Amino acid sequence: MTTKRTSLHQFFGGFPDPRIKRNKRHELLDIIVLTILAVVCGAESWDSIELFGKTKIDFLKQFLKLRNGIPSHDTINRVFSILDPKLFEEVFIKWVNSLRDKNIDIELIAIDGKTVRRSKDTFNEKSPVHLVNAWACKNQLVLGQYKTKDKSNEISAIPKLLDLLDIEGSIITIDAMGTQKAIAEKIVTKGADYILALKGNQKEINEEAQSLFKIQKPNSTCEETEKGHGRIETRKCEVITDLKFLDSKEKWENLNSIIKITSKRVLKEKTESETRYYISSLNLNAIDFNKYIRMHWSVENSLHWTLDMVFNEDYQRKRNGRSAENFALIQKMALNILKKDQSKGSLKSKRLRAGWDNKFLLDIIKI
Repeated sequence: MTTKRTSLHQFFGGFPDPRIKRNKRHELLDIIVLTILAVVCGAESWDSIELFGKTKIDFLKQFLKLRNGIPSHDTINRVFSILDPKLFEEVFIKWVNSLRDKNIDIELIAIDGKTVRRSKDTFNEKSPVHLVNAWACKNQLVLGQYKTKDKSNEISAIPKLLDLLDIEGSIITIDAMGTQKAIAEKIVTKGADYILALKGNQKEINEEAQSLFKIQKPNSTCEETEKGHGRIETRKCEVITDLKFLDSKEKWENLNSIIKITSKRVLKEKTESETRYYISSLNLNAIDFNKYIRMHWSVENSLHWTLDMVFNEDYQRKRNGRSAENFALIQKMALNILKKDQSKGSLKSKRLRAGWDNKFLLDIIKI
């Protein structure tokens, strides 16, 4: 008999069950919470989720009903292959908003896409699942995801993801794929600011930005050098806020700054240089712009690398129905739970500890 409730009960307790009533032997809430806890503790397949449940059944009965024991791996798979991922996403966003630190004045939200490579279904000619993710760089939380057919469809997916999120007062950073007038307008309309990368897909303003730095002195400049691992990297950030000579200014919602970042890397006597341009609705100095642009790239290490190296996301073979999309969200829930824990140790070690130490697991899911 259950005597406790996890924080997950509050958000998933009323989730609509798509199953036929006569076929239900296990509570939907039991299946969802079991799966989340199993993934927190290291499970990466339906079989390992079932094994986790059978191993921990006495512990789990403290807060799950489990009237018919632990559901089989086939049952768990079937449930997640029919759960509505859009509804699942909505509950996820409500849940993650409860974790956000409200004392952070300005959050930087990095929007970036990632493909779950092993989700490709060659037999049925289905492409791998591509997800556009929103990463809160200061909170260190995944705020949401939106599925799209492939990377080329990110342009249409980004506005839909932004519609789901509470971004008011935040700074939104997106790579060049998302540098679109409609996306800039969407961000400003929702009460946020943007920093958008420029490349050839926006030829007009990209060329104008490059020309502007040739004829106009920057309003603000900063330079920093980092040394480590045999590498020396110098970054120079230049900002122009006087945009009266920028013909495209009025085409971009609330455009206030053009930024130029010049990077120079020296590694083993080999030198590489790169120059990137950005547009922004903000009016900041070079030090702040340089900081925020660097923060954007934390999505690669803090989110994408972690999903691959800690959760083995790229090696997931979930291809049935909606299971790949739903399981990707479960993994991000697990990541958020582990990230919020302030104790010492790597994420990998915390997953092991959660599986071994019931008290630690209860602590991090906030019984």
